[in-house]
Amino acid sequence: QVQLVESGGGLVQAGGSLRLSCAASGRTFSYYQMGWFRQAPGKEREFVGCITQSGGGTSYSDSVKGRFTISRDNAKNTVWLQMNSLKLDDTAVYYCAAASQFTFAFFPSQYDYWGRGTQVTVSS
Repeated sequence: QVQLVESGGGLVQAGGSLRLSCAASGRTFSYYQMGWFRQAPGKEREFVGCITQSGGGTSYSDSVKGRFTISRDNAKNTVWLQMNSLKLDDTAVYYCAAASQFTFAFFPSQYDYWGRGTQVTVSS
């Protein structure tokens, strides 16, 4: 079992930045690819980005590419999502998730463990 806890969400003005954290406990963190997803009201859960077990590879959705950055520190059992140039459309609950596969995982069904999410609200 892996327990994931997100933090760092909040209210930010459009154009601003936020840094989300996801702290992991339980099984060895470095075994897992980590992903970030988001879900806005009335919409399906959407892939944001992911990072490989070593941290050497990342992949992002087109909607956030160039604005968001994922990083991880396996010694600290933590993954971060740095969000810059935030837009109104970025408003959602953000979830981190862990997947045991080694190829990039883009779909929620590919992930084994999930956090409870943290709310990000971007205002005009």
